[in-house]
Amino acid sequence: MSHTTSESPPPLRVAALYRFARLPDYADYRASLDALCRRHGIKGSLLLAGEGINGTVAGTPDAIAAVIAHIRALPDCADLDVKYSSAATMPFHRMKVRLKREIVTMGVAGIDPLDSVGTYVAPQDWNALIADPDTIVIDTRNDYEVAAGTFQGAIDPQTQSFRDFPGWFRAERERLLGQGKPPKVAMFCTGGIRCEKSTAFLKAEGVDEVFHLKGGILRYLEEMPEADSLWRGECFVFDQRVTVGHGLTAGSYGLCHACRRPVSEDDRRSPLYEDGVSCAACHGERSEEQRASARERHRQERLARARGTAHVGAAMDRTRPD
Repeated sequence: MSHTTSESPPPLRVAALYRFARLPDYADYRASLDALCRRHGIKGSLLLAGEGINGTVAGTPDAIAAVIAHIRALPDCADLDVKYSSAATMPFHRMKVRLKREIVTMGVAGIDPLDSVGTYVAPQDWNALIADPDTIVIDTRNDYEVAAGTFQGAIDPQTQSFRDFPGWFRAERERLLGQGKPPKVAMFCTGGIRCEKSTAFLKAEGVDEVFHLKGGILRYLEEMPEADSLWRGECFVFDQRVTVGHGLTAGSYGLCHACRRPVSEDDRRSPLYEDGVSCAACHGERSEEQRASARERHRQERLARARGTAHVGAAMDRTRPD
């Protein structure tokens, strides 16, 4: 994993973006957006749906500026939420612009953050909210993301997909909220988009005092001094950097290319870890035949890299949360 120094600033800009907007003609925007990204050498993933746009892309600062300007010109997208960070090398393998039913999939009909959403809390005010004993703090991300880092005292739903969150909350509601006056609920996610839907969902479920971290963990890590931070660990991101820390500097985790979960230095010392084949988390999920196939694919990828070419079976980028 590449690290940069102050004498050699990273040449690439990474933009994590989203905007909930009503885009009934969203399919009409795909071709021009894809062509613009490719013309500027941008790579990453963008999702378009009737409810808006979501994605993460990387390129030169000028190229990213051109694409952001293009997206802001779409209907009701002038206030596009964008979080920037840097990368020493291109963190994505390819460019994809996809059409979807939802820009982040919760799977609950009628949840519209444009109609009702929780109260935004700035990073500077977040510590006081989650330190309040009357506040329940919920991490809305998936188990493999939480494993890399989370806020002190946060509840981990241990979900494998964001689609599991509504069912988890309904099953745990009485235990979480009790029978009396419901407490305040504060929720957070990587960049803020999942909390737009999760807070809208809780409000639809009758929970009134719902808050979420504006700009997500990424903005908190960018703006909050490490000495004052209540964040513990690193933040999983959906690109080849794998994790980032305070100041959005590159983290220490690698990626298991078999299951796409983050792996720490301790994880890599496990006898069940084999680069490109398995980690301790997924070793038991695969047969020996599958591991043998992954081993051969990984060997072919190494040979392709040595020749300076891309192997057709190279692992796909994981550029969006499920």
